[in-house]
Amino acid sequence: MTAKKRRMHLAVFWLGTGNHAAGWRMEGAADSNCSWPILEAGARIAERGKFDLFFISDSAGSGPNDHPSFQTRLEPITAVSALSLVTRHVGLGATVSTSFSEPFTVARTFQSLQHLSKGRIAWNVVTSSGDNAPRNFSMQRHYEHGQRYEIAGEFLDVVQGLWNTWDEGAVLKNKETGEYIDPAKVHTLDHKGLYFQVRGPLNVERPLHGHPLIIQAGGSEPGQELSARAADIVFSVVNGDTAAAKTAYDGLKARLPKYGRTSSDMVILPGVMPIIGRTDAEAKAQLDRLQSWLTPTNALALVSHRIGHDISGYPLDGPVPELPQTNN
Repeated sequence: MTAKKRRMHLAVFWLGTGNHAAGWRMEGAADSNCSWPILEAGARIAERGKFDLFFISDSAGSGPNDHPSFQTRLEPITAVSALSLVTRHVGLGATVSTSFSEPFTVARTFQSLQHLSKGRIAWNVVTSSGDNAPRNFSMQRHYEHGQRYEIAGEFLDVVQGLWNTWDEGAVLKNKETGEYIDPAKVHTLDHKGLYFQVRGPLNVERPLHGHPLIIQAGGSEPGQELSARAADIVFSVVNGDTAAAKTAYDGLKARLPKYGRTSSDMVILPGVMPIIGRTDAEAKAQLDRLQSWLTPTNALALVSHRIGHDISGYPLDGPVPELPQTNN
């Protein structure tokens, strides 16, 4: 027999104004991250194109110089709930932070969506970064990086533990005896950890299609360990260096065996931003046009967000300054 052919997996990282910060300024471009017609059309196109996943990111903080799709955005759970009603096959991914949520609520929400979507839901586990979001949750500063991942690891354990508090066959619906569930197949969790104490059981039964998938994108050492332990899908960034990308790919996959996992248990999806043209020259002209619309303020804000340090006060023509270690 021939080996089963591996297939490429494709996902849409949805930003309603386009991935490029100036994309919304193009003629005929989508220009809203809060428009239902635009969101629905995007998901339907992804499904028609046989994509595996339509994914919506999130942050609970924003600033005036952020990417337009970060300045105003629909809450992802609300969005994928609506999308589950107008799509049939494409997977639907939503981001929820472990820093500003409770495990029971997240477990219940995603398990409910798994039922309603007939098994098409994925949870992007993030710890969030920066100090904008914490200030919306009665915090002055975020947790330190290492602590954020300690919380995330325990949070994920609790969520998956709650999903497993219902065994298969727990729901009887026996009209003759009046037994609706088999109590022996529904269990408490009784989790008592460093950050969470959760009794359980979850009040949502086990879905027929299995539990939601787990997405992760952490590039740090703790982030990669969390991915290796639990992620079904990992988002990564490609910088154009094929050798470096392969090294990163192999390095992450090499972490799997110590968690009893194999390479096939995880899909790594590198991010790309296509610039479309009939020729290379036409595509380059499109990119040049997009880049011409970016101001230094826009660019500095985007870089500051990426590295976790405000660089807007440094001279543009000066050398790259020595930057302090950040909480990112």
